[in-house]
Formats: sequence, C-alpha cells, structure tokens
Amino acid sequence: MNSNRKTAIIVGVLFIIATVAGILSQVFLGSILDGPDYLINFSVNENQVIIGALLDLIMAAAIFGIPVMLFPILKQHNENIALGYLVARIFEAIPVVIGAISLLSLLKLSQEFVIAGATDASHFQTLGNLLLAARDSTDLIGTQIVFSLTVLILNYLLYQSRIIPRFISVWGLIGAPLILAAGLLGMFGLVSPFSTISILLSFPIALQEMVFAVWLIVKGFTPSAIDSGSA
Repeated sequence: MNSNRKTAIIVGVLFIIATVAGILSQVFLGSILDGPDYLINFSVNENQVIIGALLDLIMAAAIFGIPVMLFPILKQHNENIALGYLVARIFEAIPVVIGAISLLSLLKLSQEFVIAGATDASHFQTLGNLLLAARDSTDLIGTQIVFSLTVLILNYLLYQSRIIPRFISVWGLIGAPLILAAGLLGMFGLVSPFSTISILLSFPIALQEMVFAVWLIVKGFTPSAIDSGSA
C-alpha cells in the first residue's frame, strides 16, 4: 500500500470521526443544555458533560488532522489554496475547543452553584448564561459558518484537481452555501440548530462528507490525477 492510499484511508476515517464525535456530543449534551435549570443539570450529569467536552475535543483534533494529512497532496495542484484550506480548518477547530472549555467551566460553575444554594444565585446565573452563550456561539461559528468556507475551499480544489470523481466535489460546492445559510439563520436567531430548516440545510453536506469519506477509504484518490499533480 503506497503513501497516497494510506493518506486517503486516514483522511476518510478522520472525516467519519469528526462527524460521529460531533453528533454524539450533541446527543450527550442536548437535554442538559435545555431549560432554565441547566446549572443544576450540569452538576447532576457530570459524567455526560465531561464525555461531551471530550467528544468536542476529539472532533477538533480530527478537524485539524484532515488538512494536515491532505496538504502534501493538495499542494501539488495548488499550494496557495491548499494552505488556505489548512488555515481555514484551524479557524474551524479553535471555536470547537473554546466550546469544550466553556462546557467544563460551566460544570465547575454548576458544582459551586449547588454548594452555594440560593446564595447569590443571580451571580451564578449571569456567569452561566455567558458561558452557555459562548459555547453556543463558538459551536455555531466553528461547525457551520467557518465550516462552510472550508467545504467551499476543499471542494473547489478537489473539482480542479480531479483527484476524486467530480460529482462528489460538485455536491460539496452546492452544499457549502446551504450550510452557510443555516449558520447565518442561527446566528440571527431565526432558526434553532435542531430546527427542521436547519437540519434540511445541513443534511446535503453531511451526507456528501460521508460519501467522500467512504470513497477515500474504499477507492482512494484517482491515480492519474495524483500523477498529473506530481508531474
């Protein structure tokens, strides 16, 4: 197995890890973040919060690992765009890490709130609201708005280089503005992250990434396009 084939498999696995970790994080945290009693819920569900934060960090690591592994191949076709993709994915991963830190900070605040009882409850509530808003904002910015930019950059270069079938990259180029629309609607409070509209706008690119990942694992990069880039 040559190095390009290994890279394709690793990148495909990283895409799957990032997606699965992101979904599982929402599953673990969904009910805890909802409702006015979230400060109590965090303390009661300490293990779930820690697992959710850990999954966020795993997702961030996978997000960062993807462009690092792809860079040697992509730069053969357009080094500037390949570098832009690397930088953009770093900016995508950073908000996810900040969101995980916010979760752990909320957990600590929740534990102190339970110990303090009703004493200065408004102080805890204010800090909690700020940390929760930080987590929601960074999640929205990283996993939707910046993510849409990385999708656009990657699929443009994939389309240009032909290292995968063009129908996959065209699919990605169509999905990028849809996920951006979902992020902007969420940023302005017009839809919630799990509303029907948001899910419908996000679904095409989510499915495209899984098809892309499976293609890389099963088929790998197109050899003739790789050789052309090397030449």
